[in-house]
Amino acid sequence: MSCGPFCAISAAALHKRHNMRMGRQHASAAVAIELFRGLRSELLPLFAQADDSPAEINAYLELGEVLVARHAQRIIGHVQLVACGADCEIKSVAVIEEQQGRGIGAALVRAALDRAFAAGASRVLVATATADVDNLRFYQRLGFRMDRVERDVFNVARGYLGLEVDGIPVRDRVWFSIDINDHR
Repeated sequence: MSCGPFCAISAAALHKRHNMRMGRQHASAAVAIELFRGLRSELLPLFAQADDSPAEINAYLELGEVLVARHAQRIIGHVQLVACGADCEIKSVAVIEEQQGRGIGAALVRAALDRAFAAGASRVLVATATADVDNLRFYQRLGFRMDRVERDVFNVARGYLGLEVDGIPVRDRVWFSIDINDHR
């Protein structure tokens, strides 16, 4: 099976580069980021953590590439990267709850950005619910900028049933992007 258009950075180089980044930030917690080559169904709990609609997950589960974060051979996070013409989209990101807040999600997104830009993407997009203030802060800290808001995306027809984040109804989606020139 080919790894698609994002093979410009070898898995070994990606692994080494991001182990060094994580090692500087969290020396006691060795985390490896690598291209996932298994069955995507093995990652369904992580995808479900990132998206509340099984129908939506099923629509994109097999698209693009997935990078995973491993700690002691256990997968503790993932990021899915999908080519969209000259751009790429980060479609799904999640880190297991007990490992959150340690920089693993940021390292996964940075690895996806490195991979996309090395493969020739000019811009990387990501979307999240406008109600999730933590996610809005997370992407902006990584250098993403808001592009647009789509109203009423999270609805019953798409498999989203009465969701709230910290008392805020989940209805709208905000799109962020980062250009190659803005990537740190």
